[in-house]
Amino acid sequence: MASEPILTRFAPSPTGPLHLGHAYAAWVAHDLAQVAGGRFLLRIEDIDRGRSRVEWELALLSELRWLGIAWVEPVWRQSERLAAYDQALDTLWKMGLLYPCSCNRRDILAALDAPQEGVSMGPDGPVYPGTCRHKPKPKTRPSDAVLRLDMAQAMKGLGPLEFVEDALAEALGENRLEVDQLIEKTGDIVLSRRDMGTSYHLSVVVDDAAQGITLVTRGADLFDATHSHVVLQALLGLPTPRYHHHRLIRDAAGKRLAKRDDARAIATYREAGQTPDDLRVLVGLPPRKS
Repeated sequence: MASEPILTRFAPSPTGPLHLGHAYAAWVAHDLAQVAGGRFLLRIEDIDRGRSRVEWELALLSELRWLGIAWVEPVWRQSERLAAYDQALDTLWKMGLLYPCSCNRRDILAALDAPQEGVSMGPDGPVYPGTCRHKPKPKTRPSDAVLRLDMAQAMKGLGPLEFVEDALAEALGENRLEVDQLIEKTGDIVLSRRDMGTSYHLSVVVDDAAQGITLVTRGADLFDATHSHVVLQALLGLPTPRYHHHRLIRDAAGKRLAKRDDARAIATYREAGQTPDDLRVLVGLPPRKS
């Protein structure tokens, strides 16, 4: 029986310049698809409408083409997919797995400073202590509230889950998800933010399934987030793809590159006369075959 064709994607946010770390992530996804005779997709993660800019999107499209990266059209934009995320939220709300949360960052940190609370770090920072979990819920899903997933309730019908990690499994940790681990180390993740109508966790899961992605490639810093994504896939009846968490590109001090690090922006290298192959070698990849 023929194996499933590989379908990868690169999903940048148009909130700043593309830098070397983005180039590396895009090349990893693109190269894996090419080597396997698969397909590579581009998705623009622009749900952060307060920070996303059309000019940044146009710039990243230009820079990806300059880097020698080609994708299957059309390009998906998450701002055009809000109805799909809304439907997923409705499903989870009707299952009794979501609750509104009125806590801000300061409230969460204050609760975690309480003597009876232990501080554990999850995919979004300190694990939420559940302050709003047992408050009365409205009968209908609010459209203008932060909504969290009740992880303990969600896991009651699921039990242990697993996913396949192709790259850094031994270095990153466990790819078998136990109930207690998810509750303690992941917690009640946010699935809808007040100003977005969704969240990264929800939208990436819904879109990967809708596009038929079979291999998700992304940085090792998102390995812990994969745990909650596998839970969402199980709850929504969506397939779980294989995962390939790659190393991060860091500066000379060992710090992960960020969009504010303009010195390593792709545009800066282009203006200095560097070639795409120069940059591939700089991030530890072989030059492209001519």
